[in-house]
Amino acid sequence: MKMAATSVPVLQKPPGYRDPNAPLPSVKKPPQIRKLPPSFYPKRRRRGCCRLCCCFLCIFIFTLAFLLVLAGALFYVWFEPKLPTFYLQSFKIPRLDISVKPDGTYLDCQTDVRFEVTNPNHKITFNYGRSQVRMTVGEDDVALGSAFIPGFRQEQKNTTVLKFGTQANHMLIDDNIGTKLKGGFRSKQLMVFVEVRTRVGLGLGGWKMGMLGIKVLCGDVSLKKLDGGAMPRCKVNLLNW
Repeated sequence: MKMAATSVPVLQKPPGYRDPNAPLPSVKKPPQIRKLPPSFYPKRRRRGCCRLCCCFLCIFIFTLAFLLVLAGALFYVWFEPKLPTFYLQSFKIPRLDISVKPDGTYLDCQTDVRFEVTNPNHKITFNYGRSQVRMTVGEDDVALGSAFIPGFRQEQKNTTVLKFGTQANHMLIDDNIGTKLKGGFRSKQLMVFVEVRTRVGLGLGGWKMGMLGIKVLCGDVSLKKLDGGAMPRCKVNLLNW
């Protein structure tokens, strides 16, 4: 009599079981990252440093401007600076000859001029450089020559009279202009004009400041008014050459 075969139950594999005899799974290599050329990299901006420099520069400029304004205000309050005043005291024409010749009309003229210059300041002196004077007459601005005045120093609250003269010898002019000049000179209605170009500097005690160019204009006045005692005030232009 044969015995019946007994069946052995099959054990289940636990979770995560790995057969040691099984071949290892192949691992895929990660894709290689391509390197970009240096030109594609974003540039680092130094914004913080630039902003800091700009802030310091603005603060410096503002501080410098404030100090300059403050110094100018203190200078004006303490010294009370005023421009010099110029007056045309007299304009004489001792000789004015107009001769008509076959080849044209000629002018011979001599002038004597007086200027009055006043320094109205109490604490400031003026140092004048060499001055050039140019004179014209008539509505056609006929030149009567030019003269030079040497430089001089003018103290506080001082009035100085400058004397100079010009000559025009055998100067060819237009026939109509000659007729106008002769008539205006006889009637004393001839208009005169004087222009002075000079340089002036300030003196504060023992200190001297830089020279500044000025132009003095005196005109639109007739010989008749000047002979009657009129003394017109001249116009002073700064930095106008």
